[in-house]
Amino acid sequence: MSRIVLVAGGEVTGEVPSDADVYLGVDAGSLYLLDHRLPLDLAVGDFDSVTELGLDWIRQEAQELVQLPSEKNDTDLEYALKLVFHRFPTAQVSVYGCLGGRLDHTLAAVFLASEPDLAPFMGQIELVSLDNRVQFRPKGTHQILRKEGMTYVSFMPADQTRVEIIGAKYPLNQDNYFSKKCYSSNEFIGEEITIRVDQGYVVVIYSKDRS
Repeated sequence: MSRIVLVAGGEVTGEVPSDADVYLGVDAGSLYLLDHRLPLDLAVGDFDSVTELGLDWIRQEAQELVQLPSEKNDTDLEYALKLVFHRFPTAQVSVYGCLGGRLDHTLAAVFLASEPDLAPFMGQIELVSLDNRVQFRPKGTHQILRKEGMTYVSFMPADQTRVEIIGAKYPLNQDNYFSKKCYSSNEFIGEEITIRVDQGYVVVIYSKDRS
């Protein structure tokens, strides 16, 4: 199983690991990898946020470059993830630089699991920043494990999805169920929380207060 680091074009917070199997830069994320002397195995994007000088550097250093048109149905990140899972269908992908920048880009990342071509791989994607980790869980029963350094865990079900939360500080079940777009600021009381998802998917958000 390949471990892939994907760096998008937004602000990167937190430490990007140096021991992944494949490094992919999306648009200006390619420059982040080069600036930090990390490999650039694949560069993908329309590169509209990169200067000509920067694009020349990417062309020289990338093992492979896929340049996209500026007008397209997918975001650069969506296209890059589809390409990754086409080539590495069992990969675990950590995405940096997609949280905390432009709000539309952040929301597009948080709703990646709603994209039909990415939905089968949702459990293999994690969005990473210094203060947040975002994962996705499809229909079924799942164990959500505590993450070191993260204080809270929140659950955001897709439309028409009901989630049951077991073993958390604030459980949710048929006896106390209420519908909400985001069940935020829950906490672990042990090492794991069990969730049951009746259909669709749930976005799982680990977070902590900024120090």
